[in-house]
Amino acid sequence: MFPTDVLDDAKRLIDSLRAKNRTLTAAESCTGGLVAAAITAVPGSSDVFFGGFVTYSNDAKAQMIGVDPGLITHHGAVSEAVAHAMADGALRTTGADLAVSITGIAGPGGGSPEKPVGLVYIGIASVFDAPTVERHMFGEAGRHEVRLASLRAALRLLGEAAK
Repeated sequence: MFPTDVLDDAKRLIDSLRAKNRTLTAAESCTGGLVAAAITAVPGSSDVFFGGFVTYSNDAKAQMIGVDPGLITHHGAVSEAVAHAMADGALRTTGADLAVSITGIAGPGGGSPEKPVGLVYIGIASVFDAPTVERHMFGEAGRHEVRLASLRAALRLLGEAAK
């Protein structure tokens, strides 16, 4: 189901978290649960993966992980501020040690000149380090490719945060 490099990254992440006795959660929008699926494709992931949220709609972001609707109205769902709030909300809601969030525009529609198709924000929140958000421009590579590139970037960021 997933390319070998994705599964290898997920396994390294799980091994790193397990070695430090840390847990992980995910709040996903445009990836629709791909991060959770890639992590749980690895045997033993239940040792570290608390679970995840697919907060595809703005209401889901607010109701499931406490993202302030005003923040979404002011900045838009696809923004650095919302990615940060999603990761923080997932961390707070679950009590996990590490959280990742992904919000973006996978396409083919939904983009605008200010926020084009392929724009993705990935947030990391941790009880051990300051939060971070990365902005990515994956371009109009196609819906599948934008989602896969987002997954790869999220696993890379998680791997760095888990070290």
